[in-house]
Amino acid sequence: MCSLLRGEEMCLAQLFLQSGSAYDCINELGELGLVEFRDLNPTVNSFQRKHVNEIKKCEEMERILGYLLREIKKADISLPERDSNPVAPLPKHIMTIMEQLQRLEVELGEVTRNKEKLQKNLLELTEYTHMLRITRSFVQRTAEVSGRLSYEEFPFLEKDTMMDYSSMQRLGAKLGFTSGLIQRVKIEAFERMLWRVCKGYTILSYAEVEEYLDDPDTGEATKSVVFLISYWGDQIGQKVKKICDCYHCHLYPYPSSNEERSDVVEGLRTRIQDLHTVLHRTEDYLKQVLIKASESVYTWAIQVKKVKAIYYILNLCSFDVTNKCLIAEVWCPVSDIPALRRALEDGSRKSGATVPSFVNRIPTADTPPTLIRTNKFTSGFQNIVDAYGVGTYGEVNPAPFTIITFPFLFAVMFGDLGHGVIMALFAFWMVLYENDRKLKKTRNEIWNTFFEGRYIILMMGLFSIYTGLIYNDCFSKSLNIFGSGWNVSAMIVSVPDRKEDVLGNSFLTLDPNVTGVFTGPYPVGIDPIWNLASNRLTFLNSYKMKMSVILGVIHMSFGVILSTYNHIHFRKKHNLYLVFLPELLFLLCLFGYLVFMIFYKWLFFSAKTSTQAPSILIHFINMFLMQGESVQPLYPGQTGLQVFLVIIALLSVPVLLLGKPLYLYWLQNGSHRLGMYRVNSGGFNAADEFLTQAIHTIEYCLGCISNTASYLRLWALSLAHAQLSEVLWAMVMRVGLRMDTSLGVLFLVPVFGLFAILTVAILLVMEGLSAFLHALRLHWVEFQNKFYSGTGIKFCPFAFSLLPSSFEQEGLL
Repeated sequence: MCSLLRGEEMCLAQLFLQSGSAYDCINELGELGLVEFRDLNPTVNSFQRKHVNEIKKCEEMERILGYLLREIKKADISLPERDSNPVAPLPKHIMTIMEQLQRLEVELGEVTRNKEKLQKNLLELTEYTHMLRITRSFVQRTAEVSGRLSYEEFPFLEKDTMMDYSSMQRLGAKLGFTSGLIQRVKIEAFERMLWRVCKGYTILSYAEVEEYLDDPDTGEATKSVVFLISYWGDQIGQKVKKICDCYHCHLYPYPSSNEERSDVVEGLRTRIQDLHTVLHRTEDYLKQVLIKASESVYTWAIQVKKVKAIYYILNLCSFDVTNKCLIAEVWCPVSDIPALRRALEDGSRKSGATVPSFVNRIPTADTPPTLIRTNKFTSGFQNIVDAYGVGTYGEVNPAPFTIITFPFLFAVMFGDLGHGVIMALFAFWMVLYENDRKLKKTRNEIWNTFFEGRYIILMMGLFSIYTGLIYNDCFSKSLNIFGSGWNVSAMIVSVPDRKEDVLGNSFLTLDPNVTGVFTGPYPVGIDPIWNLASNRLTFLNSYKMKMSVILGVIHMSFGVILSTYNHIHFRKKHNLYLVFLPELLFLLCLFGYLVFMIFYKWLFFSAKTSTQAPSILIHFINMFLMQGESVQPLYPGQTGLQVFLVIIALLSVPVLLLGKPLYLYWLQNGSHRLGMYRVNSGGFNAADEFLTQAIHTIEYCLGCISNTASYLRLWALSLAHAQLSEVLWAMVMRVGLRMDTSLGVLFLVPVFGLFAILTVAILLVMEGLSAFLHALRLHWVEFQNKFYSGTGIKFCPFAFSLLPSSFEQEGLL
């Protein structure tokens, strides 16, 4: 608890690592995650450090591993279990791993290139087959057109004669054919370009291929179109070929006769069968290579990451030429010094060094980093605090108090028993399966956020159940568990002449001043009969608004009280009298007195005297104006007490503004008898101190007013959530419940489904996120600014488990 409240005590230590055992010692420290290393070579370029070549080798191995992992993932091969934590290999074994990786890369590259070449050949043969099959259906039409065009020049030809390319050449018509495939999306532009460039001296025939063809370059299935172009003249033929090249057409030779076409088709069929056989064997061999690589790739990835991290840390150390050892400076928790010494001893023993490595604590004036140890329950709340700012070393940590206050303030705004149960069950399910690897690491950032904050959601749900019981609100409906404390029959007896009006009215105005109507308070929370009263909102608004002010003043006062721990810890006891005391007096004399008036009115004014009770707001305004005679006082001597409290609050402002700067100035320039208490002349600047304290005073005094008003969001969001829940029930569920026909049950099923979806989407997700953000603001601005600066540096230990992996970020592991 002490660590969570203020953080671990830190120290600066110096490590003396023997050259032969430095690698093993750093390895031990990386496994334990005890220390944070400082850079002792800040002026040395990264490329000029000692172990830059080793780091380059590790980066080369990471490149090969990334290539292997992508190929394994592409082949849909599962990796082994990741529970193992392989140790970093020795330096002499690193070259062995690198040779294995390079050999695998070469072998896999050759097989992959052969496979891609075979796939490309297979695609070309398949396209050629489709081209021959489809063009055969319209080659007769092309020949007939060509025959009709040549009939005037060659009258001895009949119009229905089949003419192929060889016969046209013999007749001297210089007719040519170009055939191939083009992507379907390009065919229209391709046709227009042919018409414009060739000016009608071409005939284009095309038809779509029925099946999709895989593009070997992109791996995507595309639709292609087979085309056949007939043209006259060599110049037109050259233009046609250039246009085909511009549109990336796949051109294939066109057979000059039917016999040649049949021979080509038969040859293609044989070659395709052979390619299928070879490609199948190549894929089997490639899969065997990848399966073999997958058995060790996870171990290699972890080992390479550790080796690279070790050499990176070794580059931060300085070399002592005299003692022939490496020197490192680390921040370390004082409680972990014994474990640090044992780690160095284990590293020296594993390396076989004759001279052991050791550690020495060294004094320093630098501010240490902040380390706050957390567990899986407290880490979420600590992250909320750290998002505002990491605490200064030795500063009070708000996280232990946030564990209670954050979900409670959330629940005050969200309070609904039914919604709290749903939220708590969802969080409890995540807690129950928190060790499931599929839930832990996903690529969905929204889900990861929910899962990391599962304990926060659980606490928010449990507190929402509590506040839902206090509000007596469950899906906008009240629960009559203990029976109402109101006697409606007594109300009817009290007004016998209006009995029919009372019984025929679905809404009641509850008046506790009627004799016998109010029999006693409800045991827990709000009486359920208020759900039927027409003055329900008037009652709840008054109740929740006053409750918000009370909670706000208590929360802010607690933050001011926590500042005393910082003043005492940092040995600034003068702040207790010159900062803490005037701050607390200013807050309590004004807004603490407002809370007192709220409780006094609740306790000393009954239903019979409620009409005589004066307004608290009027009294609070008159308190500042010092005009208490114009309204009826709450109690005897109220005016004098209010004047006294205002004077105390006003006097605390100049004390807060001038007290600390004048005191420090007096210590700086005081008598010689107080010399031991003087402030260091190099650390005190009177103008800066006066300006800083003036800003703090203005911010605090104005903040007490604005912060108190800011807590009214507890009332506003609670009212909004209750009204949204009531509107959703009235517009959805009530429609289904009103149907009394036989189809009403069937109609109720989709209605309830719609109600459940809207409840989760609007009331749980949207309203829950809104209440979460407002509770976050109340802690960051209204609570933490009273005692928490958040200007520290977080302790980042050298630990292999905390090192980011590029493979995990890319989703390969």
